[in-house]
Amino acid sequence: MTRLPLTLTAVGVMIAANLLTATTAEADDDPAVPPGTEASAAAPVEVDANDPDLKLPEGATLAAAKVLDIKQVVEDQAGEERREDTNADVKFALQAEVLFPKDSAKLTGEAKARIAAIAEEVGKQNATRIRVFGFTDNLGSSAHGDALSRKRANAVQGVLESELDDSTITYEVRGYGEQYPISSNATEAGRKKNRRVEVSFPRS
Repeated sequence: MTRLPLTLTAVGVMIAANLLTATTAEADDDPAVPPGTEASAAAPVEVDANDPDLKLPEGATLAAAKVLDIKQVVEDQAGEERREDTNADVKFALQAEVLFPKDSAKLTGEAKARIAAIAEEVGKQNATRIRVFGFTDNLGSSAHGDALSRKRANAVQGVLESELDDSTITYEVRGYGEQYPISSNATEAGRKKNRRVEVSFPRS
């Protein structure tokens, strides 16, 4: 069996790594990501391009180091609650149906218990900045969806503020209406997922 020179093997590894980086860059530029929720992880270690163990071909250089943002998603069986954990943030998404009556921004008793559980996680992470974003499906007028999603985000923020009772915490509250769907609006199952309120905050 013919053995490839070590330098060619290293080149192959570098090409594979560059392809992986290119694929990841496309995901980072996803226009469906709501503003202010982009990944922001930085490389934790430096790589010495002059290290002889790297066996780079003469004249070759290493690309800048980059840490991929690892995302873990957990969704309950009914799809009513979704949690996303990344290197930098924690995000909860609650379907509107478990928080509010139809076309309403008045919270149910069950909703307050769910929001209190999120507040408890905020406390564990010692977060001092919280984003609360409301979203709707594409039924009805865009203006109505914008207003309803903002009212619902305000309602959730009010419970969080009451539960946390911490004046050092700042809130960013927005209603995006039908923007940034996470599922197809062509079916009721998809629209149900899009009607949601998201609460996100940095990890400690």
